[in-house]
Amino acid sequence: MAHAARLSTPEAPIPRPAAAPSLTEMSAAGLRAFFNIARDWDLNAEEQIVLLGSPGRSTYFKWKSSPETARLGRDTLERLSLLLGIYKALQILLPQPNAADVWVKRPNSAPPFGGRRALDRMLAGNISDLVAVRQYLDAMRGGWA
Repeated sequence: MAHAARLSTPEAPIPRPAAAPSLTEMSAAGLRAFFNIARDWDLNAEEQIVLLGSPGRSTYFKWKSSPETARLGRDTLERLSLLLGIYKALQILLPQPNAADVWVKRPNSAPPFGGRRALDRMLAGNISDLVAVRQYLDAMRGGWA
């Protein structure tokens, strides 16, 4: 009898998933995070421009002054995703913020870097270089590469 009563009660409405963020919202959030990382890593404007995929200087400064109006392309969003992953992996591997932030500027003898800085590898300008740094850090944390 209790079973029959349960079947006759109205079902609770199924919650709808939240709407996916718009391209402008994703762009703004990604840029805000990037500029915070750039500050933590003490990157100059030229380094930031290269990491963002070499947009024009006026575009870069527009993004920096008002990220909420940006509509980034797939390439730039992918770069931001990789940089955020690199930053997060460093925060996990090196919990002291200063150690994590200076790591990118220290020479590194690991194979992906060949004695150069991780930042030098990331500044080569190719997404594959960002992927290489991200995979190295993921492997160091015991994740999949």
